[in-house]
Amino acid sequence: MTDDRLTRRGFLGRLGLLGGLGALGTGLALPASSALATPRAARRRGPRSSSSSHPIMIKPPRLHPGDTIGLIAPAGRTTEDAIAKATAHIEELGFRVKPALHLREIHGNYAGTVEQRIEDLHGMFMDSEVKALWAIRGGSGAISLLQHIDYELIRRHPKILIGYSDITALHLALRRKIGLVTFHGPVAASGPSEYANRHLLNVLMNPEPFYTIAPAEENIVRALNEPQYAMRTVHSGVATGRLVGGNLSLVAALAGTPYAAEIDNALVYLEEVNEEPYRIDRWMTQLDLAAGLKNAAGVMVGICENCEGEPGSISLTLDETLDQHLLPLTRPAVTGWHFGHIRHQFTLPVGVLARMDTDTGTLTLLEPAVS
Repeated sequence: MTDDRLTRRGFLGRLGLLGGLGALGTGLALPASSALATPRAARRRGPRSSSSSHPIMIKPPRLHPGDTIGLIAPAGRTTEDAIAKATAHIEELGFRVKPALHLREIHGNYAGTVEQRIEDLHGMFMDSEVKALWAIRGGSGAISLLQHIDYELIRRHPKILIGYSDITALHLALRRKIGLVTFHGPVAASGPSEYANRHLLNVLMNPEPFYTIAPAEENIVRALNEPQYAMRTVHSGVATGRLVGGNLSLVAALAGTPYAAEIDNALVYLEEVNEEPYRIDRWMTQLDLAAGLKNAAGVMVGICENCEGEPGSISLTLDETLDQHLLPLTRPAVTGWHFGHIRHQFTLPVGVLARMDTDTGTLTLLEPAVS
């Protein structure tokens, strides 16, 4: 994985999330039991993680107007400007905001130490006032939390978790360890988008047995001048499977670990930003070697911003790179679908059964994602 300054961090800088360090502040008081060490009983039992005995799916309770959302930073550090932007965004959607105790902490590139970020994560899941957790940004560092999370605590207090990019690590771990449905969607400090907000709220607040997501008109228009926004079909057809995936570098990094994405018969979604094609090739190869993309029900690649080689270089293009891995497949495969490090993105509930139709360019959720 490359230096974060050259990858997702560059994208977040354009959103104004890397300016200024911000002043330290206080937030909610967390229970003393929220600590880095996993309780002895939980360590002894261990969460179920074997692919042969997957945990029963847990769907978190739906959101209601006026609910309180916990604002967390489980990965990269944030700023006062980003906190103000995220708070305004959440309140405009009709919810109240509760900042995590260590939201403003800074530890190198991270939003506090591992212990502080774990305390915030556990505390928000235990806080009865908080109905959902929303990551303010991605960045880097969420992967360091995985071996310290008290999965049994979260199993007992299931809630909505929203975010993307580096938050992929939490999505995959919670899916593997306890079967919790989480939500690959906009971070809280994302710029306003009617399309993104509509699909996020529909999935979180209005559960339906079938919910079809069509492409964003804004992205279709943008594709006229920016090729990476064009929806492209490598193999046509209809694919049905449980949604699994996220940021490509994180999915690849977790391959072969107890937190790896379960690709067999899944509808796999992958996205990346600010990475050159040779790195994308490396990570796709890692997935081929460790899990076998050929075993997926289908593969969706999102919009990968700034993922071409340097001008004048001899690099393969992004499409040529992806085709090396997608063309050999015999299942439906597409690129340029409307998720990733983009403003107008739809929300993907991790673990939920869904159907991808390449002819219509739609994704249909085949079950509610919340209870």
